[in-house]
Amino acid sequence: MSETSASFQWTTQEGEVIMPTMLPPEQTLDGTLGVQVQSATTEEVVCFVDIDHRHQQPFGLLHGGVYALVAESAASIGGALTAIPKGGGAVGMSNNTAFLRPFSGKGRLTSTARRIHGGRTTQLWDIEHRDDRDRLCASSRVTIALLPPQIDARD
Repeated sequence: MSETSASFQWTTQEGEVIMPTMLPPEQTLDGTLGVQVQSATTEEVVCFVDIDHRHQQPFGLLHGGVYALVAESAASIGGALTAIPKGGGAVGMSNNTAFLRPFSGKGRLTSTARRIHGGRTTQLWDIEHRDDRDRLCASSRVTIALLPPQIDARD
């Protein structure tokens, strides 16, 4: 995705522009589930979700898919911040999440993604998911493909 093909912007809660997007973020799955970006650089992305009934599985625990969604979103944002200035894009290649402790009820999930490898065509990100008492609930590893300018991720 080149900057010129984007009509919308992803911003932090404070209104700082992070990157251009092709869809309004509030109309995506991230927006539907309330994923917010606290900060974003090419090396680290911090997101949070205020957990409510929409995020829980039928037994009252946070659904594992929420961790995977936030991990992929955070890593993709970090990758995009590397690729978009060069006219390229970033897409997820793999997403692996390990669940370490249950997150039950309501509260804030904070996910911190750190880039641990940044190559020419791929990046590897580790993501820690913590509850509002700063306990590690899950850990994810996401591989991102960096797309050159002539590749459209929708093809």
